[in-house]
Amino acid sequence: MSQVLDFDVRDVVLSDGSFGPLEIRQIIDSLSQDAAKLPIFRDAVADLESRDVHTPASAVRLGVCQYLLGNYRAAQETLSKADGGALAHFYQGEAQLHLQQYDGAISSYESAKVAGYDPGVCELGIADALRSSGRSEEALRRLDNLSGAVEQTAGYLYQRGATVASMGGNPEEVCALYERAVSTDDDHAGALFGLALENDRRGNDQVAIGLYQRATARFPSHIGSLLNLGILYEDREEYDRAQKCYSRILDSFPAHDRAKLFLQDAQASSDMYYDEEAQKKRDRLSQILGIPVADFELSVRSRNCLQKMGIATLGDLTRCSEQELLSSKNFGETSLIEIRDMLRSKGLELGQFSHEKSEPEPAIDYQNMSADEQALLERPISDLNLSVRARKCMVRLGISGIGELIRRTGDDLLECKNFGVTSLNEVREKLTQHGLKLRGD
Repeated sequence: MSQVLDFDVRDVVLSDGSFGPLEIRQIIDSLSQDAAKLPIFRDAVADLESRDVHTPASAVRLGVCQYLLGNYRAAQETLSKADGGALAHFYQGEAQLHLQQYDGAISSYESAKVAGYDPGVCELGIADALRSSGRSEEALRRLDNLSGAVEQTAGYLYQRGATVASMGGNPEEVCALYERAVSTDDDHAGALFGLALENDRRGNDQVAIGLYQRATARFPSHIGSLLNLGILYEDREEYDRAQKCYSRILDSFPAHDRAKLFLQDAQASSDMYYDEEAQKKRDRLSQILGIPVADFELSVRSRNCLQKMGIATLGDLTRCSEQELLSSKNFGETSLIEIRDMLRSKGLELGQFSHEKSEPEPAIDYQNMSADEQALLERPISDLNLSVRARKCMVRLGISGIGELIRRTGDDLLECKNFGVTSLNEVREKLTQHGLKLRGD
């Protein structure tokens, strides 16, 4: 521990000494243990960048450091002009992977392997690029062909878990692989994120938060973990902590669109005035409106009429007018007086909330749809692969199928807590990919 804390990151960046996997690991460990060293590291990298001339060796050092800071495009360009050694090829592949240049990443990993970089680690990089580009079966074959010590590493176990998950495999198997990866390396950000995401999907928020926090404690911070952790903080109305998550992303990636929009949403939510007393009154009223009419002693005639009209609670009555009740067969003035007295006992009136009467959901015209289109609407909402935030809002709104979703308007969705314009645009984009739209779009 003391060696890590005493480690001089500036000296390693600017010196002409050895620079390889050991020094890179020391930089990562040092910055993870002491975040105060990050500005020192950044300044040292800036000083290295400002040099007029770079040797092939210093270009490797600079390119790797740019990669660690998240400057992937700059890292790729710098490493392409480096010494052509194993380290340069490997980290060029890492940068290309983050830039979604998957074929280029695979080529760079292959070159790194030929140049002498750890072949198992290179194969894991190739499997990652294959899976990320949608070639999961090919990725799994590459993993199946590996043998020896690499099979016991956290990197291998994580890649296998992520690949099985991308192929829709058994969630229990996926979780077991992630757990084995974390038990092998309790700092592996990818495995921690994967395990957190599985718990997040199952509603185990507290467990997910702990895992996301562990994933974000390492340097460089895991972007997906920061985003999802921020969303969970917002769910708990811890808006300051959510803002810190999004700000950490923007600190390294100022142009990250989702982080910018999520930060704006969190700031807006934290600025909202909250009247605790008013909220208590609303909660109390909601409880009263939910009281079943069956709890009151009503005449048989009144009870039967209300049942025929589908009126089950006091809230239903407050959304119903006297005229609507009187229009029901066998419902007369005597029953009306009885209902008025019942509502008055709870401080309510007939028609009090008639303006809130919900319109019936529009029916979907299946007759003009093909069999494939009808089948699409019957598919679960999970098939849209929505983000964690959007998926949580679907759960809150009770939307489980695509057909239910397209019955809603954009305004309907925006009424859900923590569902902002960013999530609405995401839902619209996912529906457009299937040739569908929200109601009113």
